Amino acid sequence: MRTAYSVETVRTAERELMARLPDGALMQRAAAGLAAACADLLGRVYGRRVVLLVGSGDNGGDALYAGARLARRGAGVTAVLLAPDRAHPGGLAALRRAGGTVARPGTAEDPIDRADLVVDGIVGIGGKGGLRPDAAPLAERAAQSRAAVVAVDLPSGVEADTGEVRGAAVRADLTVTFGTHKPGLLIDPGREYAGTVRLVDIGLDLPAEAELEALQHADVAELLPLPGAESDKYRRGVVGIAAGSARYPGAAVLAVSGALRGGAGAVRYVGPAGQAVIARFPETLISDRGPHKAGRVQAWVVGPGAGDDAATVAEVLEADVPVLIDADGLRLADRDAVRARTAPTLMTPHAGEAAALLGVAREEVEAARLSSARELAARYGATVLLKGSTTLVADPAGGPVRVNATGTPWLATAGSGDVLSGLAGSLLAAGLSARDAGSVAAYLHGLAGRFAADGAPVGAHDLAETIPEAWRDVRDVRDVRDVRDVRDVRDVRDVRDVRD
Repeated sequence: MRTAYSVETVRTAERELMARLPDGALMQRAAAGLAAACADLLGRVYGRRVVLLVGSGDNGGDALYAGARLARRGAGVTAVLLAPDRAHPGGLAALRRAGGTVARPGTAEDPIDRADLVVDGIVGIGGKGGLRPDAAPLAERAAQSRAAVVAVDLPSGVEADTGEVRGAAVRADLTVTFGTHKPGLLIDPGREYAGTVRLVDIGLDLPAEAELEALQHADVAELLPLPGAESDKYRRGVVGIAAGSARYPGAAVLAVSGALRGGAGAVRYVGPAGQAVIARFPETLISDRGPHKAGRVQAWVVGPGAGDDAATVAEVLEADVPVLIDADGLRLADRDAVRARTAPTLMTPHAGEAAALLGVAREEVEAARLSSARELAARYGATVLLKGSTTLVADPAGGPVRVNATGTPWLATAGSGDVLSGLAGSLLAAGLSARDAGSVAAYLHGLAGRFAADGAPVGAHDLAETIPEAWRDVRDVRDVRDVRDVRDVRDVRDVRDVRD
């Protein structure tokens, strides 16, 4: 499992470590890791042109010391100092001793235009807001150049604790982060600016509870429900699906398709799309008597394609079993009724639905995904799975927010969310907590999307049919590999045509 910690936690751990190390040793560890990552990206260091964008903080010092290491290996290194009087003196002296040169922003011959690699050491993890006016043009020129861009710890202009980008920011091809991931590297829009992320261990002693968690294959494999020798369809769990309408029968079909592949032993369907469901999935248990009289279930999914059927939503919320609320159900569910529930509730909005529930513009949710997920979970007393390019799962009791590392833009297709709801509901019925059910479902859903799309458009029905492949991939103990939200560092070379 990957973890991310807040700036305050990281700073505390750094101070404690520096108190036990010789002066400057921690920065040298970071600089060594940064220089190694830059060298890997360049492939060949000798003769390469490297430009350092250096601010006044420790990130600028990291960049200068790393630049000195690259200069000693034969690279031509130029440091562009945004605040010459406040540049790290030890790093600057090391760069000059190694043969590096210094330039000021706005010189007649811009070194960025000729660079193979640009290192962003403008702002550290404590930066707030976008880049200042003197730094923004440098970030823009780096983005327009042929150089690969490497960010030190975090792209300048991205807020470390939230991933928010409130102005101009550096777009990196590779971010070399120290000690631990920062939340802004895992959450959009910040994640989009970070590119590939490479973690350098510098020996920080961090607390057990992180700010964010990102499950990986091994973590998901441990959570997947598996039948035992004495299992039957009822012991494995029964999930009820209250979804669909005369106008949207497909939502019911897709929710059932996801539920059938989620580990529960049986699926009960309640709603007006029974004929469409049974025609596609004859193993489904169909009822037209409403949720209360549908028979025993261990969890309910309500809302996909429900239209204006508020009565069914209210009836499901009265059930003393876990309930997943999605799509129209989010609009129809009474907040007090949700808060009054004693059994777990999992809400699965996309940004637009979350914005409506919070009473804010969609853009506010998309810009501040972490705080939005937490706020919604607190307001409703429910676990919230906020869908999007980075899916977040927030618990009403607090604790680490889960961020999903799988997925593909091809998942932005009609019906994809219905499949996710059915899948997560089935995992609830199989006994997973709301937090684990949402996290595992998002992981499998994203992984199935990758497999189904394989670089081409994909429909929601294709996605559902690929969930077993994702499940088997996770369970393959002979090859339990991590699925990352980043590319291998070698792939970055192709981004800006950095080649021998």
